[in-house]
Amino acid sequence: MAVATTTAPLAVAEPQDSAGRASRRHGWLRHTLVALLCLGMGYWVTSGLWADPFGRTVAYNEGDHAFFEWLLGYGVHVLRTGADPFYTDLLNAPHGVNLAANTSITVLAVLFAPLTYLAGPQVSYVVILTINLAGSAFAWYLLFHRYAVQHRAAAVLGGLFCGFAPGWISHANGHLNWTAGWVAPAILWWVLRLRTSRRWLLNGTVLGALLAIGFSVAAELLFFTALAITVFVVTWSAGRGTWPMARRAAATTFAALGVCAAVAGTLLAYPLYMHFAGPGSFKGTGFIQRNYVEDAAAYLFYPYRSVGALLGLSRGDLAANQSEGASFFGLPLLVLVVVGTVLLWWRADPARKALMRALTVVGLLFTLLSLGPRFNWFTKEYDVPLLYAPLTHVPLFDSALAGRLALVVAGVIGTTVALLADRALTRPAPTRRRLLWGAAFALALVPLIPTPVLTVERAPEPRFIADGTWKQYVRNGGVITALPTASASAPDGQRWQAYTLARSGKQFRLPEGYFLGPGGKNGKGRIGAPGRFTTFMWGRAGFTGYVYDIDNSERYKVRSDLAYWKVRAIFLPDRITGSQGMLFHESLVRNMTDLFGPGERVDDVLVWKVRPGVDPRPVRGQGHDGPRRPFD
Repeated sequence: MAVATTTAPLAVAEPQDSAGRASRRHGWLRHTLVALLCLGMGYWVTSGLWADPFGRTVAYNEGDHAFFEWLLGYGVHVLRTGADPFYTDLLNAPHGVNLAANTSITVLAVLFAPLTYLAGPQVSYVVILTINLAGSAFAWYLLFHRYAVQHRAAAVLGGLFCGFAPGWISHANGHLNWTAGWVAPAILWWVLRLRTSRRWLLNGTVLGALLAIGFSVAAELLFFTALAITVFVVTWSAGRGTWPMARRAAATTFAALGVCAAVAGTLLAYPLYMHFAGPGSFKGTGFIQRNYVEDAAAYLFYPYRSVGALLGLSRGDLAANQSEGASFFGLPLLVLVVVGTVLLWWRADPARKALMRALTVVGLLFTLLSLGPRFNWFTKEYDVPLLYAPLTHVPLFDSALAGRLALVVAGVIGTTVALLADRALTRPAPTRRRLLWGAAFALALVPLIPTPVLTVERAPEPRFIADGTWKQYVRNGGVITALPTASASAPDGQRWQAYTLARSGKQFRLPEGYFLGPGGKNGKGRIGAPGRFTTFMWGRAGFTGYVYDIDNSERYKVRSDLAYWKVRAIFLPDRITGSQGMLFHESLVRNMTDLFGPGERVDDVLVWKVRPGVDPRPVRGQGHDGPRRPFD
């Protein structure tokens, strides 16, 4: 993931003033062309969303897509009202949600708030997703061009791989945090400056600000980046040829790190408190860690959205899900990297050997860690404990998903590809050998060229919400819910709230929602709020078409849940998006009619008013109105 050289970028002689200005102009022009190439690739990957940002969603992760749209809408709300950016009571009524313990992307939400206000969270989402992918590739290109290689084409090749590696394309299914791969090269750039620059105050200040930004955008990615850089620097410094250089740079480096800690600590004091000890915080993660690991066989195949997959060389079942396939490099690329590592190490000068030794240690270590606590091979888990097993109860590691560590391996591979391409392009060689190198790179990399992220249709925003008609049924800050309640599998209610956050001062609150919160087993987190009967009833009706035979016992449970949430109105649009397509509308209507009577047709929804603690009223002759007693 990291690169370093013992010298500054190579230069033959200082150019004359006019020649220097021309050279700088040509350099900026080339950088601009590379940036446009990266943007073009980013647009290609996200083109399905660009076709209709308002009417399309990612096919494999609608819940996260809606959640990040909600965060973007909340960014506008924060600037408009001065609300706490790390805690909200708009979701999960009556308790609220700790956003610092979730992937809050606070910096991006605030930075893009003007665009969100003008164009909506739907447009901001696809803009940020595109910029994340393109910016990652461009940042890696700049890093390689500045610190690692002589030939610009090698920097371009390495940058494009690092920015559009299979793991980043997989996370483009809904994750605005995990597609922010530019965090790693940006931090790495300033870490490398610590050894060569004496401006320790400036370097420490910038690095501290970058750490604060990285925590806000993708805390888990920042953790992996810091871990990888630490392993790299320690390994690089331990060499006999590099230890004297490390010692000479120690004083200014530690001074800069002290400033970095002070700046980052100041900026992150409140977010860190909220994350670890604030209301709604939790230990561990809401996900089962053993389910989110890399199958060792996945390293040998191609990702499901790639040229290789079009050739039938993909195994999507080897990933935890379509948004968590972080490896999938393919056997040819792994062979090229192994051979390239040997060639770059063989007969190299001490500086290059130190670099390759550090890269190899980071690559092998993170490959092993990405396999998780138990060894998996072609979807079968074997009772073979691995390096991550003792780390599952260690703070920070207990909150991470091991499979994502393969994203660090992508950085190591991209660095090796850039160095190897630079060697092939800069060393004199006969034409036949150059053609063989070209064929080897093509065989390894062409099958990994990504294809666009798949999208599907989603339900339009109801006029009831868009026109503000909901304000006639609940006061500002009142609780209203769509059917079924918002969740990862039925995110429409939450994303419709996101749109009101982006354009209106008055807001409604929602029961439940899609987020990470407390309430899991053994004090760990969980996805969403602990389930209640009404949540299950509406979800079952919507997802399966089941119609309940409702008696007064069910009415009591629904009445209790609605009173607990303080819901004042319930609405049902004509179409509702679910994780497997549109939900069953008629079954929800029949269940609600049995509970409350016919709904009121308002705009394009059915609305049922609720009197908390009163509705739905019991029906004479339908059994006991209250909790069931034993033997009832």
